[in-house]
Amino acid sequence: MKLHPGILKVPLFLFVASAVGLPQDSGRLSDVNAHAWYMYFGDHSFTDKSPWGLHFDGQVRRQGIGQKWQQLLLRPGINYNFTENLQVSSGYAFIKSHPYGDSSAPFTTPEHRLWQQIIVKHKAGHVGLIHRYRVEQRFVGIKVADDNGQGRLDRYDYRNRFRYFLKGVIPVARDTQGRNKYYVGLYNEFMLNFGAGLRNNIFDQNRAYAALGFRLPRLGNLEIGYLQQTVQQGSGRVIEYNHTFQVGFFSNAPFRRVDD
Repeated sequence: MKLHPGILKVPLFLFVASAVGLPQDSGRLSDVNAHAWYMYFGDHSFTDKSPWGLHFDGQVRRQGIGQKWQQLLLRPGINYNFTENLQVSSGYAFIKSHPYGDSSAPFTTPEHRLWQQIIVKHKAGHVGLIHRYRVEQRFVGIKVADDNGQGRLDRYDYRNRFRYFLKGVIPVARDTQGRNKYYVGLYNEFMLNFGAGLRNNIFDQNRAYAALGFRLPRLGNLEIGYLQQTVQQGSGRVIEYNHTFQVGFFSNAPFRRVDD
């Protein structure tokens, strides 16, 4: 197997990923956890000629390698592709978060989101780059203690968040048609809170990721990797450092091919 020369061109963002947006230590507490996320990402055009399509990602996030729930995330949406390299999307997300670690919320809580995003793709040499700009309007459920110990939903807090994601896809080997057979996927994403009612720090979290990717003919891509997630909790006093094993399946097969 011949290694593709692009494997040597690692994007600069990897070397600074862990520093982007990290808050300075000022007496904050640290909480270290281990998680596993199992994920599906689908972007399916209505036909292979249509600019319109459906987005859906579903993520089962577990504590450890799967012992207990950490989070369930379901995120449907609508895509419009202006070109092969420019896509806009909008949709809804439901998130159910469970207690984990030593300092998370004590109750299972719901969250509803609206989201809008722009994805731009281009190449830097042999490395494919993906930029994603996402804005979220979050309705986060807040529970208070009740007599049965399960917590009672008291209200929803409204929050705004901006996310910037940069991913590099570095070819390792290509097939006879020039498509990536194996590749290295690297990304960093930071998230910032903004808007009226912002009570604590602007920084929300940072995610730095590295994975080995495989193309599955006629199905999509499979990535197996590691995510370092740094989260500043809402109080501003606790910083989480979450070591996360990830398995992700990515598909962009159209619902119907025009020539079928």
